[in-house]
Amino acid sequence: MQSSSMSLSLSSPPSTIIPAAVRSDCSSTSISLTPRSLRFCGLKREAIFGLNSSHCSALRSVSSVKQSCSRSNSFKVSALAAAENNGAAKRGFDYDLVIIGAGVGGHGAALHAVEKGLKTAIIEGDVVGGTCVNRGCVPSKALLAVSGRMRELQNEHHMKAFGLQVAGAGYDRQGVADHANNLASKIRSNLTNSMKALGVDILTGVGTVLGPQKVKYGKVGAEESVITAKDIIIATGSIPLVPKGIEVDGKTVITSDHALKLEFVPEWIAIVGSGYIGLEFSDVYTALGSEVTFIEALDQLMPGFDPEIGKLAQRVLINPRKIDYHTGVFASKITPAKDGKPVIIELIDAKTKEPKGTLEVDAALIATGRAPFTEGLGLENINVQTQRGFIPVDERMRVIDANGKLVPHLYCIGDANGKMMLAHAASAQGISVVEQVSGKDLVLNHSSVPAACFTHPEISMVGLTEPQAREKGEKEGFEVSVAKTSFKANTKALAENEGEGLAKLIYRPDNGEILGVHIFGLHAADLIHEASNAIAMGTCIQDIKFAVHAHPTLSEVLDELFKAAKVKVNASSPVGEPVAV
Repeated sequence: MQSSSMSLSLSSPPSTIIPAAVRSDCSSTSISLTPRSLRFCGLKREAIFGLNSSHCSALRSVSSVKQSCSRSNSFKVSALAAAENNGAAKRGFDYDLVIIGAGVGGHGAALHAVEKGLKTAIIEGDVVGGTCVNRGCVPSKALLAVSGRMRELQNEHHMKAFGLQVAGAGYDRQGVADHANNLASKIRSNLTNSMKALGVDILTGVGTVLGPQKVKYGKVGAEESVITAKDIIIATGSIPLVPKGIEVDGKTVITSDHALKLEFVPEWIAIVGSGYIGLEFSDVYTALGSEVTFIEALDQLMPGFDPEIGKLAQRVLINPRKIDYHTGVFASKITPAKDGKPVIIELIDAKTKEPKGTLEVDAALIATGRAPFTEGLGLENINVQTQRGFIPVDERMRVIDANGKLVPHLYCIGDANGKMMLAHAASAQGISVVEQVSGKDLVLNHSSVPAACFTHPEISMVGLTEPQAREKGEKEGFEVSVAKTSFKANTKALAENEGEGLAKLIYRPDNGEILGVHIFGLHAADLIHEASNAIAMGTCIQDIKFAVHAHPTLSEVLDELFKAAKVKVNASSPVGEPVAV
Protein backbone atom coordinates (compact mmCIF):
# COMPACT_ATOMS: atom_id res chain seq x y z
CA MET A 1 0.00 0.00 0.00
CA GLN A 2 1.34 3.37 -0.90
CA SER A 3 1.60 5.79 1.86
CA SER A 4 -0.05 7.87 3.92
CA SER A 5 -1.66 10.48 2.06
CA MET A 6 -4.69 9.65 0.14
CA SER A 7 -6.37 13.00 -0.17
CA LEU A 8 -9.99 13.89 -0.59
CA SER A 9 -9.92 17.21 -2.38
CA LEU A 10 -13.01 18.81 -0.99
CA SER A 11 -11.64 22.18 -0.06
CA SER A 12 -11.91 24.32 -3.14
CA PRO A 13 -14.97 26.45 -3.92
CA PRO A 14 -17.65 26.34 -5.03
CA SER A 15 -19.13 24.75 -1.94
CA THR A 16 -20.29 21.20 -2.34
CA ILE A 17 -24.05 20.81 -2.01
CA ILE A 18 -24.97 17.50 -0.42
CA PRO A 19 -28.67 16.70 -0.31
CA ALA A 20 -30.08 15.04 2.78
CA ALA A 21 -26.75 15.01 4.56
CA VAL A 22 -28.39 14.99 7.93
CA ARG A 23 -32.00 14.00 7.25
CA SER A 24 -32.62 10.28 7.74
CA ASP A 25 -35.72 10.38 5.52
CA CYS A 26 -33.63 11.42 2.50
CA SER A 27 -35.83 14.41 1.74
CA SER A 28 -34.65 17.34 -0.33
CA THR A 29 -33.27 19.32 2.60
CA SER A 30 -29.69 20.32 1.79
CA ILE A 31 -26.71 21.83 3.51
CA SER A 32 -23.68 23.54 2.10
CA LEU A 33 -20.27 22.22 3.04
CA THR A 34 -16.82 23.60 2.40
CA PRO A 35 -14.83 20.83 4.03
CA ARG A 36 -11.12 20.84 4.54
CA SER A 37 -8.87 18.35 2.85
CA LEU A 38 -8.90 15.01 4.64
CA ARG A 39 -6.03 12.55 4.71
CA PHE A 40 -6.17 8.87 5.57
CA CYS A 41 -3.17 6.62 6.16
CA GLY A 42 -3.18 3.17 4.70
CA LEU A 43 -6.90 3.32 4.01
CA LYS A 44 -8.51 1.44 1.17
CA ARG A 45 -10.82 3.59 -0.89
CA GLU A 46 -13.54 1.00 -0.48
CA ALA A 47 -13.45 1.66 3.26
CA ILE A 48 -14.49 5.27 2.67
CA PHE A 49 -16.89 5.02 -0.20
CA GLY A 50 -17.95 1.38 -0.21
CA LEU A 51 -17.08 1.26 -3.92
CA ASN A 52 -14.51 -0.54 -6.00
CA SER A 53 -11.28 1.44 -6.17
CA SER A 54 -11.58 1.82 -9.94
CA HIS A 55 -14.89 3.64 -9.49
CA CYS A 56 -13.87 5.83 -6.57
CA SER A 57 -13.96 9.56 -6.97
CA ALA A 58 -13.62 12.11 -4.24
CA LEU A 59 -15.86 14.47 -6.19
CA ARG A 60 -18.86 12.18 -6.37
CA SER A 61 -20.17 13.07 -2.94
CA VAL A 62 -23.55 14.18 -4.26
CA SER A 63 -24.23 11.00 -6.16
CA SER A 64 -22.84 8.94 -3.27
CA VAL A 65 -25.40 10.48 -0.94
CA LYS A 66 -28.15 9.92 -3.48
CA GLN A 67 -27.09 6.29 -3.80
CA SER A 68 -27.03 5.99 -0.01
CA CYS A 69 -30.58 7.34 0.18
CA SER A 70 -31.63 4.99 -2.58
CA ARG A 71 -30.07 2.03 -0.79
CA SER A 72 -31.76 3.06 2.45
CA ASN A 73 -35.18 3.26 0.81
CA SER A 74 -34.51 0.04 -1.09
CA PHE A 75 -33.74 -1.74 2.15
CA LYS A 76 -36.99 -0.53 3.68
CA VAL A 77 -38.89 -1.93 0.70
CA SER A 78 -36.91 -5.19 0.57
CA ALA A 79 -37.30 -5.66 4.32
CA LEU A 80 -41.07 -5.37 3.98
CA ALA A 81 -41.04 -7.80 1.07
CA ALA A 82 -38.87 -10.19 3.05
CA ALA A 83 -41.28 -10.08 5.94
CA GLU A 84 -44.01 -11.29 3.56
CA ASN A 85 -42.26 -14.12 1.75
CA ASN A 86 -38.58 -14.07 2.77
CA GLY A 87 -37.56 -13.32 -0.79
CA ALA A 88 -36.97 -16.00 -3.37
CA ALA A 89 -34.04 -18.39 -3.25
CA LYS A 90 -31.69 -18.99 -6.15
CA ARG A 91 -32.98 -21.58 -8.56
CA GLY A 92 -32.56 -25.13 -7.30
CA PHE A 93 -32.24 -24.26 -3.58
CA ASP A 94 -34.68 -23.90 -0.71
CA TYR A 95 -32.68 -20.96 0.65
CA ASP A 96 -29.89 -18.66 -0.38
CA LEU A 97 -28.39 -18.92 3.10
CA VAL A 98 -28.88 -21.30 6.01
CA ILE A 99 -27.25 -20.51 9.35
CA ILE A 100 -26.76 -23.21 11.98
CA GLY A 101 -26.88 -21.46 15.34
CA ALA A 102 -28.92 -18.41 16.41
CA GLY A 103 -26.47 -16.72 18.74
CA VAL A 104 -25.22 -13.18 18.28
CA GLY A 105 -23.08 -14.24 15.30
CA GLY A 106 -25.87 -16.09 13.53
CA HIS A 107 -28.36 -13.31 14.28
CA GLY A 108 -26.05 -10.64 12.86
CA ALA A 109 -25.46 -12.67 9.72
CA ALA A 110 -29.19 -13.33 9.27
CA LEU A 111 -30.18 -9.67 9.50
CA HIS A 112 -27.46 -8.62 7.10
CA ALA A 113 -28.46 -11.38 4.68
CA VAL A 114 -32.01 -10.05 4.58
CA GLU A 115 -30.65 -6.58 3.86
CA LYS A 116 -28.75 -8.07 0.92
CA GLY A 117 -31.94 -9.68 -0.40
CA LEU A 118 -31.08 -13.29 0.47
CA LYS A 119 -33.75 -15.79 1.40
CA THR A 120 -32.51 -16.88 4.82
CA ALA A 121 -33.19 -19.54 7.43
CA ILE A 122 -31.58 -19.99 10.84
CA ILE A 123 -31.52 -23.27 12.75
CA GLU A 124 -31.45 -23.27 16.56
CA GLY A 125 -31.51 -26.36 18.76
CA ASP A 126 -31.62 -24.51 22.07
CA VAL A 127 -32.82 -20.91 22.44
CA VAL A 128 -32.29 -17.84 20.29
CA GLY A 129 -29.43 -15.69 21.52
CA GLY A 130 -26.94 -18.45 22.21
CA THR A 131 -24.33 -18.20 24.95
CA CYS A 132 -24.00 -14.41 24.97
CA VAL A 133 -27.66 -13.62 25.55
CA ASN A 134 -28.65 -16.55 27.74
CA ARG A 135 -25.53 -17.67 29.61
CA GLY A 136 -22.86 -15.06 28.99
CA CYS A 137 -22.35 -11.39 28.33
CA VAL A 138 -25.95 -10.25 28.77
CA PRO A 139 -26.90 -11.72 32.18
CA SER A 140 -23.37 -11.17 33.49
CA LYS A 141 -23.68 -7.45 32.74
CA ALA A 142 -26.89 -7.39 34.74
CA LEU A 143 -25.05 -8.88 37.73
CA LEU A 144 -22.15 -6.49 37.22
CA ALA A 145 -24.55 -3.54 37.16
CA VAL A 146 -25.69 -4.62 40.62
CA SER A 147 -22.13 -5.09 41.87
CA GLY A 148 -21.18 -1.62 40.63
CA ARG A 149 -23.99 0.03 42.52
CA MET A 150 -23.29 -2.02 45.64
CA ARG A 151 -19.64 -0.97 45.58
CA GLU A 152 -20.58 2.68 45.31
CA LEU A 153 -23.15 2.50 48.11
CA GLN A 154 -20.75 0.59 50.35
CA ASN A 155 -17.89 3.04 49.80
CA GLU A 156 -18.49 5.51 52.61
CA HIS A 157 -15.43 7.60 51.74
CA HIS A 158 -16.57 7.88 48.11
CA MET A 159 -20.05 8.97 49.13
CA LYS A 160 -18.79 11.51 51.65
CA ALA A 161 -16.69 13.11 48.93
CA PHE A 162 -19.98 13.94 47.19
CA GLY A 163 -21.53 15.17 50.42
CA LEU A 164 -23.86 12.18 50.49
CA GLN A 165 -24.83 10.05 53.45
CA VAL A 166 -26.07 6.55 52.74
CA ALA A 167 -27.29 4.01 55.25
CA GLY A 168 -26.00 0.44 55.10
CA ALA A 169 -26.69 -1.04 51.68
CA GLY A 170 -28.18 -4.50 51.31
CA TYR A 171 -29.54 -6.69 48.53
CA ASP A 172 -32.16 -9.33 47.81
CA ARG A 173 -30.42 -12.29 46.17
CA GLN A 174 -33.50 -13.46 44.31
CA GLY A 175 -34.19 -9.94 43.11
CA VAL A 176 -30.66 -9.69 41.73
CA ALA A 177 -31.01 -13.09 40.03
CA ASP A 178 -34.38 -12.06 38.57
CA HIS A 179 -32.82 -8.90 37.13
CA ALA A 180 -30.27 -10.98 35.22
CA ASN A 181 -32.85 -13.51 34.05
CA ASN A 182 -35.34 -10.85 32.98
CA LEU A 183 -32.71 -9.02 30.96
CA ALA A 184 -31.73 -12.21 29.15
CA SER A 185 -35.39 -12.94 28.40
CA LYS A 186 -35.97 -9.44 27.07
CA ILE A 187 -32.93 -9.48 24.77
CA ARG A 188 -33.77 -13.01 23.60
CA SER A 189 -37.27 -11.86 22.72
CA ASN A 190 -35.91 -8.81 20.91
CA LEU A 191 -33.59 -10.94 18.78
CA THR A 192 -36.34 -13.40 17.92
CA ASN A 193 -38.80 -10.66 16.99
CA SER A 194 -36.23 -8.80 14.87
CA MET A 195 -35.65 -11.90 12.75
CA LYS A 196 -39.34 -12.72 12.46
CA ALA A 197 -40.14 -9.14 11.46
CA LEU A 198 -37.67 -9.35 8.58
CA GLY A 199 -38.93 -12.71 7.42
CA VAL A 200 -36.06 -14.93 8.53
CA ASP A 201 -37.30 -18.51 8.87
CA ILE A 202 -36.44 -19.77 12.36
CA LEU A 203 -36.17 -23.55 12.22
CA THR A 204 -36.16 -25.42 15.53
CA GLY A 205 -33.86 -28.39 16.00
CA VAL A 206 -30.29 -29.61 15.76
CA GLY A 207 -28.63 -28.79 12.45
CA THR A 208 -26.35 -31.28 10.68
CA VAL A 209 -24.47 -30.84 7.42
CA LEU A 210 -25.30 -33.79 5.17
CA GLY A 211 -23.10 -32.76 2.28
CA PRO A 212 -22.40 -29.84 -0.01
CA GLN A 213 -25.20 -27.28 0.31
CA LYS A 214 -27.47 -29.70 2.20
CA VAL A 215 -28.55 -29.63 5.85
CA LYS A 216 -30.93 -31.66 7.97
CA TYR A 217 -32.53 -30.43 11.16
CA GLY A 218 -34.97 -31.61 13.77
CA LYS A 219 -35.52 -32.21 17.45
CA VAL A 220 -33.88 -35.24 19.02
CA GLY A 221 -36.13 -38.26 18.62
CA ALA A 222 -38.44 -36.49 16.20
CA GLU A 223 -38.71 -36.59 12.43
CA GLU A 224 -36.01 -34.63 10.65
CA SER A 225 -36.28 -32.36 7.62
CA VAL A 226 -33.74 -31.81 4.85
CA ILE A 227 -33.20 -28.43 3.20
CA THR A 228 -30.77 -27.08 0.63
CA ALA A 229 -29.00 -23.75 0.50
CA LYS A 230 -26.62 -22.03 -1.84
CA ASP A 231 -24.42 -21.17 1.17
CA ILE A 232 -24.23 -22.46 4.75
CA ILE A 233 -22.79 -20.78 7.84
CA ILE A 234 -21.92 -22.73 10.98
CA ALA A 235 -22.33 -20.53 14.07
CA THR A 236 -22.73 -23.01 16.92
CA GLY A 237 -20.66 -21.14 19.52
CA SER A 238 -19.04 -22.66 22.60
CA ILE A 239 -19.58 -24.21 26.01
CA PRO A 240 -17.67 -23.84 29.32
CA LEU A 241 -14.36 -25.69 29.35
CA VAL A 242 -14.01 -27.99 32.37
CA PRO A 243 -10.53 -29.51 32.86
CA LYS A 244 -10.08 -33.17 33.76
CA GLY A 245 -10.35 -34.03 37.43
CA ILE A 246 -13.03 -31.45 38.17
CA GLU A 247 -16.47 -32.72 39.08
CA VAL A 248 -19.18 -30.16 38.34
CA ASP A 249 -22.42 -30.68 40.26
CA GLY A 250 -24.04 -27.38 39.29
CA LYS A 251 -24.53 -26.41 42.93
CA THR A 252 -21.22 -26.08 44.77
CA VAL A 253 -18.85 -26.70 41.84
CA ILE A 254 -20.17 -24.60 39.02
CA THR A 255 -19.41 -23.05 35.63
CA SER A 256 -20.38 -19.58 34.49
CA ASP A 257 -23.66 -21.07 33.19
CA HIS A 258 -24.67 -21.93 36.76
CA ALA A 259 -23.15 -18.85 38.40
CA LEU A 260 -25.30 -16.50 36.33
CA LYS A 261 -28.41 -17.95 37.98
CA LEU A 262 -27.05 -16.74 41.36
CA GLU A 263 -28.84 -19.50 43.25
CA PHE A 264 -26.73 -18.74 46.32
CA VAL A 265 -23.93 -16.42 47.41
CA PRO A 266 -21.19 -18.45 49.15
CA GLU A 267 -19.16 -17.04 51.99
CA TRP A 268 -15.96 -18.28 50.37
CA ILE A 269 -15.62 -19.20 46.71
CA ALA A 270 -12.56 -20.32 44.75
CA ILE A 271 -12.38 -19.15 41.15
CA VAL A 272 -10.24 -21.30 38.87
CA GLY A 273 -8.84 -18.95 36.22
CA SER A 274 -8.21 -15.19 36.35
CA GLY A 275 -9.17 -14.17 32.82
CA TYR A 276 -12.22 -12.15 31.75
CA ILE A 277 -14.78 -14.54 33.23
CA GLY A 278 -12.98 -15.04 36.53
CA LEU A 279 -12.31 -11.33 37.02
CA GLU A 280 -15.90 -10.31 36.35
CA PHE A 281 -17.30 -12.89 38.75
CA SER A 282 -14.79 -11.86 41.43
CA ASP A 283 -16.22 -8.35 41.08
CA VAL A 284 -19.77 -9.67 41.54
CA TYR A 285 -19.09 -12.02 44.43
CA THR A 286 -16.94 -9.65 46.49
CA ALA A 287 -19.52 -6.86 46.06
CA LEU A 288 -22.17 -9.25 47.42
CA GLY A 289 -20.02 -10.15 50.41
CA SER A 290 -18.09 -13.28 49.40
CA GLU A 291 -14.42 -13.93 49.95
CA VAL A 292 -12.63 -15.06 46.78
CA THR A 293 -9.54 -17.16 46.13
CA PHE A 294 -8.09 -17.22 42.61
CA ILE A 295 -6.35 -20.33 41.34
CA GLU A 296 -4.22 -19.46 38.31
CA ALA A 297 -2.02 -21.91 36.38
CA LEU A 298 0.33 -19.22 35.06
CA ASP A 299 2.82 -17.26 37.12
CA GLN A 300 0.78 -14.05 37.23
CA LEU A 301 -2.84 -13.07 37.42
CA MET A 302 -4.65 -11.75 34.34
CA PRO A 303 -2.14 -13.29 31.92
CA GLY A 304 -4.03 -12.21 28.79
CA PHE A 305 -3.84 -8.48 29.53
CA ASP A 306 -1.08 -6.02 28.78
CA PRO A 307 1.33 -6.51 31.72
CA GLU A 308 1.31 -2.86 32.80
CA ILE A 309 -2.48 -2.67 32.71
CA GLY A 310 -2.70 -6.00 34.52
CA LYS A 311 -0.41 -4.78 37.27
CA LEU A 312 -2.51 -1.66 37.83
CA ALA A 313 -5.73 -3.66 37.67
CA GLN A 314 -4.43 -6.05 40.31
CA ARG A 315 -3.63 -3.13 42.59
CA VAL A 316 -7.16 -1.76 42.24
CA LEU A 317 -9.39 -4.78 41.58
CA ILE A 318 -7.75 -7.46 43.73
CA ASN A 319 -5.41 -6.23 46.45
CA PRO A 320 -7.90 -3.98 48.36
CA ARG A 321 -10.72 -6.54 48.17
CA LYS A 322 -11.35 -9.78 50.01
CA ILE A 323 -9.37 -11.71 47.43
CA ASP A 324 -6.32 -13.90 47.76
CA TYR A 325 -4.70 -16.02 45.08
CA HIS A 326 -2.43 -18.92 44.21
CA THR A 327 -0.46 -18.63 40.97
CA GLY A 328 1.56 -21.27 39.17
CA VAL A 329 -0.75 -24.06 40.33
CA PHE A 330 -3.35 -26.38 38.83
CA ALA A 331 -6.55 -27.53 40.50
CA SER A 332 -5.89 -31.20 39.77
CA LYS A 333 -9.05 -32.41 41.49
CA ILE A 334 -12.16 -30.68 42.79
CA THR A 335 -14.80 -32.56 44.76
CA PRO A 336 -18.21 -30.98 45.34
CA ALA A 337 -19.54 -30.40 48.85
CA LYS A 338 -21.63 -33.27 50.22
CA ASP A 339 -22.59 -34.88 53.48
CA GLY A 340 -21.72 -31.74 55.39
CA LYS A 341 -18.21 -31.57 53.96
CA PRO A 342 -16.95 -28.49 52.04
CA VAL A 343 -15.70 -28.34 48.45
CA ILE A 344 -12.20 -29.84 48.42
CA ILE A 345 -9.64 -28.58 45.92
CA GLU A 346 -6.34 -30.41 45.45
CA LEU A 347 -3.53 -28.22 44.11
CA ILE A 348 -0.37 -29.23 42.25
CA ASP A 349 2.55 -27.20 40.93
CA ALA A 350 1.87 -26.24 37.30
CA LYS A 351 5.42 -27.12 36.25
CA THR A 352 6.64 -29.93 38.52
CA LYS A 353 3.18 -31.42 39.18
CA GLU A 354 4.13 -31.83 42.84
CA PRO A 355 1.33 -31.52 45.42
CA LYS A 356 0.84 -27.97 46.77
CA GLY A 357 -1.80 -28.65 49.39
CA THR A 358 -5.59 -28.48 49.47
CA LEU A 359 -8.25 -25.83 49.87
CA GLU A 360 -11.62 -26.25 51.55
CA VAL A 361 -14.18 -23.71 50.37
CA ASP A 362 -17.94 -23.29 50.15
CA ALA A 363 -18.02 -23.25 46.35
CA ALA A 364 -15.77 -23.34 43.29
CA LEU A 365 -16.34 -21.57 39.98
CA ILE A 366 -14.58 -23.04 36.95
CA ALA A 367 -13.57 -20.10 34.76
CA THR A 368 -10.87 -21.75 32.66
CA GLY A 369 -12.24 -20.61 29.32
CA ARG A 370 -14.62 -22.02 26.75
CA ALA A 371 -14.55 -24.92 24.30
CA PRO A 372 -16.08 -24.91 20.80
CA PHE A 373 -19.43 -26.64 20.41
CA THR A 374 -18.90 -28.53 17.16
CA GLU A 375 -20.03 -32.07 17.88
CA GLY A 376 -22.89 -33.55 15.87
CA LEU A 377 -22.51 -31.12 12.98
CA GLY A 378 -21.84 -33.88 10.43
CA LEU A 379 -18.37 -32.59 9.63
CA GLU A 380 -17.32 -36.12 8.68
CA ASN A 381 -19.78 -35.89 5.78
CA ILE A 382 -17.64 -33.19 4.19
CA ASN A 383 -14.23 -34.50 5.29
CA VAL A 384 -13.59 -31.77 7.86
CA GLN A 385 -11.49 -32.52 10.92
CA THR A 386 -11.56 -30.19 13.90
CA GLN A 387 -8.39 -28.88 15.51
CA ARG A 388 -8.76 -29.02 19.31
CA GLY A 389 -12.48 -28.93 18.61
CA PHE A 390 -12.32 -25.81 16.42
CA ILE A 391 -13.39 -25.85 12.78
CA PRO A 392 -10.47 -24.73 10.59
CA VAL A 393 -11.19 -21.71 8.40
CA ASP A 394 -9.25 -19.23 6.27
CA GLU A 395 -9.28 -15.45 6.62
CA ARG A 396 -12.65 -15.32 4.83
CA MET A 397 -14.19 -17.83 7.27
CA ARG A 398 -14.33 -20.49 4.55
CA VAL A 399 -14.14 -23.99 6.02
CA ILE A 400 -11.02 -26.03 5.22
CA ASP A 401 -11.22 -29.83 4.90
CA ALA A 402 -8.76 -32.48 6.06
CA ASN A 403 -6.79 -32.18 2.80
CA GLY A 404 -6.32 -28.44 3.20
CA LYS A 405 -8.87 -27.61 0.52
CA LEU A 406 -11.77 -25.20 0.84
CA VAL A 407 -15.22 -26.74 1.26
CA PRO A 408 -17.36 -24.91 -1.33
CA HIS A 409 -20.18 -22.74 0.01
CA LEU A 410 -19.48 -23.58 3.68
CA TYR A 411 -18.40 -21.04 6.29
CA CYS A 412 -17.86 -21.04 10.05
CA ILE A 413 -18.00 -17.97 12.31
CA GLY A 414 -17.62 -17.15 15.98
CA ASP A 415 -16.39 -19.31 18.85
CA ALA A 416 -16.62 -22.47 16.74
CA ASN A 417 -13.64 -21.37 14.60
CA GLY A 418 -11.54 -20.08 17.51
CA LYS A 419 -10.17 -16.99 15.79
CA MET A 420 -11.52 -14.59 18.40
CA MET A 421 -14.01 -15.85 20.97
CA LEU A 422 -16.09 -12.70 21.35
CA ALA A 423 -19.76 -12.20 20.50
CA HIS A 424 -19.20 -9.03 18.48
CA ALA A 425 -16.35 -10.71 16.57
CA ALA A 426 -18.76 -13.49 15.62
CA SER A 427 -21.28 -10.95 14.35
CA ALA A 428 -18.62 -9.11 12.36
CA GLN A 429 -17.41 -12.38 10.85
CA GLY A 430 -20.99 -13.26 9.90
CA ILE A 431 -21.49 -9.93 8.18
CA SER A 432 -18.24 -10.35 6.27
CA VAL A 433 -19.39 -13.77 5.05
CA VAL A 434 -22.73 -12.38 3.88
CA GLU A 435 -20.87 -9.67 1.96
CA GLN A 436 -18.75 -12.34 0.28
CA VAL A 437 -21.66 -14.55 -0.77
CA SER A 438 -23.34 -11.40 -2.07
CA GLY A 439 -20.41 -10.70 -4.38
CA LYS A 440 -18.23 -8.30 -2.38
CA ASP A 441 -14.92 -9.44 -0.94
CA LEU A 442 -14.85 -8.17 2.64
CA VAL A 443 -12.15 -9.51 4.98
CA LEU A 444 -12.41 -8.71 8.68
CA ASN A 445 -9.30 -7.23 10.28
CA HIS A 446 -9.28 -8.98 13.66
CA SER A 447 -6.60 -6.62 14.94
CA SER A 448 -9.26 -3.92 15.02
CA VAL A 449 -11.76 -5.90 17.11
CA PRO A 450 -11.90 -4.55 20.68
CA ALA A 451 -12.39 -6.52 23.88
CA ALA A 452 -13.52 -5.48 27.35
CA CYS A 453 -13.71 -6.75 30.91
CA PHE A 454 -16.62 -5.16 32.78
CA THR A 455 -15.13 -4.93 36.24
CA HIS A 456 -15.27 -1.75 38.33
CA PRO A 457 -13.35 0.05 36.90
CA GLU A 458 -13.43 -1.54 33.45
CA ILE A 459 -10.59 -2.82 31.30
CA SER A 460 -10.56 -2.62 27.51
CA MET A 461 -8.09 -3.27 24.75
CA VAL A 462 -7.59 -3.49 21.01
CA GLY A 463 -4.60 -4.63 18.98
CA LEU A 464 -1.28 -5.76 20.40
CA THR A 465 0.05 -5.69 23.95
CA GLU A 466 3.40 -3.97 24.47
CA PRO A 467 5.40 -7.25 24.54
CA GLN A 468 3.63 -8.46 21.39
CA ALA A 469 4.30 -5.17 19.61
CA ARG A 470 7.99 -5.15 20.56
CA GLU A 471 8.38 -8.74 19.38
CA LYS A 472 6.74 -7.84 16.09
CA GLY A 473 8.96 -4.76 15.78
CA GLU A 474 12.11 -6.81 16.27
CA LYS A 475 11.05 -9.33 13.64
CA GLU A 476 9.97 -6.76 11.07
CA GLY A 477 12.57 -4.10 11.83
CA PHE A 478 10.59 -1.13 13.10
CA GLU A 479 10.67 0.92 16.29
CA VAL A 480 7.89 0.78 18.87
CA SER A 481 6.93 3.67 21.15
CA VAL A 482 4.47 4.00 24.03
CA ALA A 483 2.37 6.96 25.17
CA LYS A 484 0.26 7.08 28.34
CA THR A 485 -2.24 9.34 29.98
CA SER A 486 -3.94 9.18 33.37
CA PHE A 487 -7.60 9.51 34.27
CA LYS A 488 -6.40 11.76 37.10
CA ALA A 489 -5.88 14.46 34.48
CA ASN A 490 -9.44 14.17 33.17
CA THR A 491 -12.05 16.62 34.45
CA LYS A 492 -15.03 14.31 34.01
CA ALA A 493 -13.31 11.43 35.80
CA LEU A 494 -12.41 13.72 38.69
CA ALA A 495 -15.98 15.03 38.85
CA GLU A 496 -17.07 11.42 39.30
CA ASN A 497 -14.32 10.83 41.90
CA GLU A 498 -13.02 8.12 39.57
CA GLY A 499 -9.51 9.29 38.84
CA GLU A 500 -7.97 5.81 39.13
CA GLY A 501 -7.14 4.79 35.59
CA LEU A 502 -4.65 4.67 32.75
CA ALA A 503 -4.78 4.73 28.96
CA LYS A 504 -1.85 3.34 27.00
CA LEU A 505 -1.04 3.73 23.30
CA ILE A 506 1.45 1.48 21.52
CA TYR A 507 2.49 2.81 18.12
CA ARG A 508 5.11 3.17 15.42
CA PRO A 509 6.86 6.56 15.64
CA ASP A 510 8.09 6.31 12.04
CA ASN A 511 4.64 6.38 10.44
CA GLY A 512 2.07 6.89 13.20
CA GLU A 513 0.48 3.45 12.94
CA ILE A 514 -1.57 2.45 15.98
CA LEU A 515 -0.48 -1.02 17.11
CA GLY A 516 -2.55 -1.29 20.26
CA VAL A 517 -4.52 0.66 22.85
CA HIS A 518 -5.26 -0.48 26.41
CA ILE A 519 -7.47 1.32 28.91
CA PHE A 520 -8.16 0.76 32.59
CA GLY A 521 -10.65 3.16 34.12
CA LEU A 522 -14.19 4.49 34.23
CA HIS A 523 -16.18 3.42 31.13
CA ALA A 524 -13.08 1.97 29.46
CA ALA A 525 -15.31 -0.41 27.50
CA ASP A 526 -17.02 2.55 25.82
CA LEU A 527 -13.84 4.56 25.23
CA ILE A 528 -11.95 1.87 23.31
CA HIS A 529 -13.98 2.19 20.12
CA GLU A 530 -12.33 5.37 18.92
CA ALA A 531 -9.06 3.46 18.87
CA SER A 532 -10.51 0.30 17.34
CA ASN A 533 -12.18 2.26 14.56
CA ALA A 534 -8.93 4.12 13.89
CA ILE A 535 -7.13 0.79 13.47
CA ALA A 536 -9.92 -0.53 11.25
CA MET A 537 -9.79 2.55 9.02
CA GLY A 538 -6.00 2.70 8.93
CA THR A 539 -5.98 6.19 10.44
CA CYS A 540 -2.60 7.57 11.58
CA ILE A 541 -1.97 9.21 14.92
CA GLN A 542 -0.88 12.41 13.17
CA ASP A 543 -4.40 12.64 11.71
CA ILE A 544 -6.59 11.48 14.58
CA LYS A 545 -4.84 13.83 17.02
CA PHE A 546 -6.69 16.72 15.34
CA ALA A 547 -10.13 15.23 16.09
CA VAL A 548 -12.24 17.38 18.42
CA HIS A 549 -13.68 15.94 21.64
CA ALA A 550 -16.43 17.50 23.75
CA HIS A 551 -15.30 18.99 27.05
CA PRO A 552 -15.54 17.83 29.74
CA THR A 553 -15.90 14.17 28.74
CA LEU A 554 -14.04 10.94 29.34
CA SER A 555 -13.31 10.83 25.61
CA GLU A 556 -10.63 13.44 26.26
CA VAL A 557 -8.55 10.66 27.82
CA LEU A 558 -8.09 9.32 24.27
CA ASP A 559 -7.64 12.84 22.92
CA GLU A 560 -4.73 13.46 25.30
CA LEU A 561 -3.36 10.00 24.60
CA PHE A 562 -3.09 10.57 20.85
CA LYS A 563 -1.68 14.06 21.37
CA ALA A 564 1.00 12.61 23.69
CA ALA A 565 2.38 10.39 20.92
CA LYS A 566 5.58 11.58 19.26
CA VAL A 567 5.48 10.80 15.56
CA LYS A 568 8.46 11.84 13.49
CA VAL A 569 7.77 15.07 11.62
CA ASN A 570 8.90 13.75 8.27
CA ALA A 571 7.15 10.43 8.61
CA SER A 572 7.24 8.81 5.23
CA SER A 573 6.86 5.09 5.92
CA PRO A 574 3.41 3.92 4.90
CA VAL A 575 1.03 2.45 7.43
CA GLY A 576 0.55 -1.15 6.45
CA GLU A 577 -2.83 -2.34 5.28
CA PRO A 578 -4.75 -4.24 7.97
CA VAL A 579 -3.95 -7.92 7.76
CA ALA A 580 -6.69 -10.46 8.32
CA VAL A 581 -5.83 -12.92 11.08
